[in-house]
Amino acid sequence: MESFKQQVEEAAAFVRARLSIKPLIGLILGTGLGDLVTDMENARQLPYSAIPHYPTSTVQSHAGRLACGIWAGKPVIAMQGRIHLYEGYTAQQVSFPIRVLAALGIPTLIISNAAGGLNPHYSPGDLMLIADHINLTGQNPLIGPNVDQWGLRFPDMTQPYSRQLQALALETAVNERIKLHRGVYAGVLGPSLETAAETRFLRTIGADAVGMSTIMEVITAVHAGLDVLGISAITNVNLPDAYQPATIEQVIATAQQAGRDLMPLLERTIEQL
Repeated sequence: MESFKQQVEEAAAFVRARLSIKPLIGLILGTGLGDLVTDMENARQLPYSAIPHYPTSTVQSHAGRLACGIWAGKPVIAMQGRIHLYEGYTAQQVSFPIRVLAALGIPTLIISNAAGGLNPHYSPGDLMLIADHINLTGQNPLIGPNVDQWGLRFPDMTQPYSRQLQALALETAVNERIKLHRGVYAGVLGPSLETAAETRFLRTIGADAVGMSTIMEVITAVHAGLDVLGISAITNVNLPDAYQPATIEQVIATAQQAGRDLMPLLERTIEQL
């Protein structure tokens, strides 16, 4: 664990030395959503492959870059693409980027993802504010020795997503006339998509959307004491009794469509932080 901590510190020092500003907000852009920072001012970009010990993204539509600059009037550092368990990384490796962002001193982390809809009231292209999550991956980034400087051995998870940030995002959505559901995100391992029976099970246990990311990142962020806001772009909606296949091309295209609402929602929300 000491070597992992040292790796995080080395990566953070590398990134910090190449930034002209101190970021206050971390932003993770999921599948099909990586272009949201094209309007960032004075942006500096670092490919993941250039950062010591930093895992690289192998997934289609994930650029694999850190971008830091001014967005919505605030100093933001954005992950254009993320790391997934299904790529073969461990939970600890998936947590590495969050540890680096925390070491850079950000107090707030905003996470976006592309997710399959389970709630029959959702439609493709909708946005869902993540109120809570269900971890069905069988993994946890906190397994192993605890680094006390990073957080408690047994972090409380009663409010993994900041209620204050949720309220701000909901109010912003109303003001911007953007439809924003509020629901529960189920995280699964992937990369295979869910069967009809699994979809029925997920809905039965209270999930409104399902995806293959986010959970490891949020657990790590909570452990690090960060305030977290999570928003899912609903790429497809599957009812167990009318199950339809979904291709990755459809997922990316619909996520990009949802991004047209997600971008102004994030901008207006960040402006108020």
